[in-house]
Amino acid sequence: MAVREQIEDFWYDRVQPKLPDMRGLHKKPAARYGIGVIVLAVLFYYLIGALIIQEIDDDPAFAISQRSISNGQSMTVAMTVALLDREVNQNGWTANDPFTSPAVLLDNMPNYQKGMVQALGRFAFELADQVGRRRGSSQIDPDLQSAAGLLQYPGDVWHWDPTVSLSPTATSEAQYNKARRALLNYNERVARGDAVFESRADNLLATLDRMALDLGSSSAVIENQIENPSGWFIDTEGDDVFYTTKGQIYAYYMLVKALRHDFNNVIQERELSQVWALLEESLQDGASLQPLVIINGDPDSQILPSHLAAQGFYLLRARTQMRSITNILLK
Repeated sequence: MAVREQIEDFWYDRVQPKLPDMRGLHKKPAARYGIGVIVLAVLFYYLIGALIIQEIDDDPAFAISQRSISNGQSMTVAMTVALLDREVNQNGWTANDPFTSPAVLLDNMPNYQKGMVQALGRFAFELADQVGRRRGSSQIDPDLQSAAGLLQYPGDVWHWDPTVSLSPTATSEAQYNKARRALLNYNERVARGDAVFESRADNLLATLDRMALDLGSSSAVIENQIENPSGWFIDTEGDDVFYTTKGQIYAYYMLVKALRHDFNNVIQERELSQVWALLEESLQDGASLQPLVIINGDPDSQILPSHLAAQGFYLLRARTQMRSITNILLK
């Protein structure tokens, strides 16, 4: 028995303490399985959620029925309101979504939406400065002044922006909805005769001139991106420029179609119907480009195309047609 006791003492005192603790080992595969399920669920949430949210809404047939607006209201203002409502409330504004949203993975949709609001903001400025005033000498309409300012609000502001303030702040969609309501109120006042929408030739000229300047600025951005791409093999910023410009062109296409309704008398009197139709066609072609992957190759490349160059062609063609119309209106 002494030998047995010595062996047991040796086992418990020397050998067993150095062996790994085997207790609970059967539970570890289950723990690893649970962690794997969580990781897959997170990936599913972000990847599938981003695919569901993604919406580049460039429907050329998007329109407002004349029956949906009151007699005397502006179709172009109503179109601006409808586009803001569609992108902010229906499709959902994605440019400022926090990391908890699957939309944080999106890139093209946020740039597309910001490009649209940029164009709508330019038009709102022209409304406030010219179209919504009598001969430009009367007081600026308060609703238009408010809308023009609110549409300049950055598109990537969430409830909290530590770079600006530690206090909660107004979100981008909240500001854009305020602008939408101000434009709605203005259009209702136009119908009642309490506000003006001056559909004169000089106002149409000024509006198209502002659009042409904005398109010219975008063409310079495209040119710079083509000449100075980011990255060595893949231009990582080319798609940002493409989709921001696409949203801008689409918004102007919608506005130009609505302007044809508001300024129909001017267009008929100056015999602009043909060139106006060509302008709409160029804007529609530019807004309808849908490459699967944005490639910013050399414009003369035989292998890799330059989608930015193609987009720039339609943009400059539309700008040239706008200039043709404004030259006729100057006479």
